[in-house]
Amino acid sequence: MSFSCHLRRMLLGCAFGLAALPVAAGDVVSPKGVVELFTSQGCSSCPPADAALKNLIDEDKVVALAYHVDYWNYLGWADTLASKENTARQYAYARMLGRSGVYTPQAILNGRAHLNGADLPGIRSKLATLDSSGKGMTVPITATRRSDEIDIRVGSGQGKANVVVVYFNRQQQVNVESGENGGKTISYLHSVNDVQTIGMWDGQPANFVLPAMVLDEARNGGCAVLLQRMKDGETPGPIIGATTLTSDSLKNNAAN
Repeated sequence: MSFSCHLRRMLLGCAFGLAALPVAAGDVVSPKGVVELFTSQGCSSCPPADAALKNLIDEDKVVALAYHVDYWNYLGWADTLASKENTARQYAYARMLGRSGVYTPQAILNGRAHLNGADLPGIRSKLATLDSSGKGMTVPITATRRSDEIDIRVGSGQGKANVVVVYFNRQQQVNVESGENGGKTISYLHSVNDVQTIGMWDGQPANFVLPAMVLDEARNGGCAVLLQRMKDGETPGPIIGATTLTSDSLKNNAAN
């Protein structure tokens, strides 16, 4: 785990709070869904999926995240953005979906369904189907900077869920020197470097406060906030609310 991840955990351990503050559904436009792409620099099938994720990010209608996994490293190139935690999250989704294994590129949609990560039309269609059937982002979330704090507000709904913060690097260019993609220079967007659960939501409007320094602008930082139900203590389930913010948006909000 990097020093910045250790720092975040220490800050979060002493600096997040909870208070009842309402968030009306009309206060925020929810994204059309959450796309979690499991990818690898060592997989020849992944660059088209990485490009599809870029399209989704550029469209700015969904929360789009890239989790680089480490199980293809044996092919001759160790993914520079991979982590065992990202791989563990993909296997946890496999348990949730009742699958015996994992693959790349795999896109998990709203924590409920999966598709080949390169199938951009299929991803858009499935997200629309989930949304129309009440399996989209049903709980509004906002995340804004107020002075030296990040104020996360979660609206009302039903049931319970974890409030999960997913930290990512907004863009990194990697020269892949060997393996299946050897000789290629690939730009990776929203590559996840840390995932933390910062609290619980019980269906009532709630406010969570983080120190703004958890996003390190020098590291091209950003984060997504996911409201995610859990199937059990270690198995993720449906995502029912989400938002994204970056170091640039924090800087701009602080200046307003």
